[in-house]
Amino acid sequence: MSKTGKIHLLFLTDNFPPEVNAPASRTFEHCREWVASGHSITVVTCFPNFPSGKIHSGYKNRLFALEELEGIHVIRVKTFISANEGTLLRTLDYLSYMFAGFLASLFVRKVDLVIGTSPQFFTAIAAYLTALVKRVPWVFELRDLWPESIRALGVIETSLGSRALDLLEKVELFLYRKANLIVCVTESFRRNLISRSIEPSKISVITNGVDLNFFQPQSSKDVDLLTKLDLKGKFVAGYMGTIGLAHSLETLVEAAKELQNQPKGEGISIVIIGDGAKKHEIRELIDIQDLRNILLLDSIPKKAVPSYLSLFDVSIIHLAKKDLFKTVIPSKLFETMAAGIPVVYGVEGESREVVLEHSVGVIFEPENSKELAQLLVKLKGDEAQLGQLKSNALHAARHFSRSTLANRMLELLEGLVHIKNQ
Repeated sequence: MSKTGKIHLLFLTDNFPPEVNAPASRTFEHCREWVASGHSITVVTCFPNFPSGKIHSGYKNRLFALEELEGIHVIRVKTFISANEGTLLRTLDYLSYMFAGFLASLFVRKVDLVIGTSPQFFTAIAAYLTALVKRVPWVFELRDLWPESIRALGVIETSLGSRALDLLEKVELFLYRKANLIVCVTESFRRNLISRSIEPSKISVITNGVDLNFFQPQSSKDVDLLTKLDLKGKFVAGYMGTIGLAHSLETLVEAAKELQNQPKGEGISIVIIGDGAKKHEIRELIDIQDLRNILLLDSIPKKAVPSYLSLFDVSIIHLAKKDLFKTVIPSKLFETMAAGIPVVYGVEGESREVVLEHSVGVIFEPENSKELAQLLVKLKGDEAQLGQLKSNALHAARHFSRSTLANRMLELLEGLVHIKNQ
């Protein structure tokens, strides 16, 4: 810690802008707030490639590169790159970042604190080892119960794979015990750790949130996009995000089929925007069934997000019907709220309570395509309910300001450094 009380935070993450997924956005927006508070932030990450496994335009997978984003010092390292599909290839991707990130971190000087963020914990291993070498505290930011999520999705079903997951869970618990502080994104995660004998006093919850300066309600739909996508006069139910195993977007395809086969479904279009492991399969389902009321679009740059969100009359948020997903809160919930878009919510557990508490949307059972289709028909004809849900969403979004949450986490980090220096 400097004489002025300012600290140097070293943050390890394998997702960072220009990637636009939840880990990248959370890390960037938190670090930006911490820089604004006068602290020095260094981020060690890889070259942007999520979720397609292709390096973003303007970048090359070089040995390393230095960059600065809004006052954040960014070190990018070369890694093995894979699309967001296939457990083995993704694991090699994670491992390569763990080694490259750790080596690069050793050259960052005068660090007061190290943070490693999940979903996967190989990043946390690199953070732990870095902090060990530098003799500073380290923080495990827990965004996903990994490898429990792999087991829940059933992507590894062999006995050898099961034993590998058992070993990974032992490593997971080791990291929790060694962390000076664990920052979870849900209360459910905190309860899970406590039930596994992790010391409660070192577990804090900082939920996901939203940048209220970026996500704002639009006064009208983007006319050019409406024309380009042939959505004029349509009631648009949109999904924006990763198209992965966890999201079970087959449900949206089946709902589109239900709507196409009934008169009440006329004028309703479902729009899916994103990339991921299941995208090819989803496209095939749409084509085979000749569905004309559903659009599948590629990922878009973050600057285009408000224009595309303006097309949505409602936002569909959905996860597979698994017990694991009762513990998560999708970050797109907060972004949708800030944009003033009513939510059609197919997720169980803690996050559903957020929707109900703030009355920002309607609920359907995960993987229940008929119920989803029925809700869309009902909402299309109920302007009063849509207006009330929009008003509620805008009011509730203020409770999840990224700036407020980042500063709350910063207080925890500053306290940790202060204790170490006493």
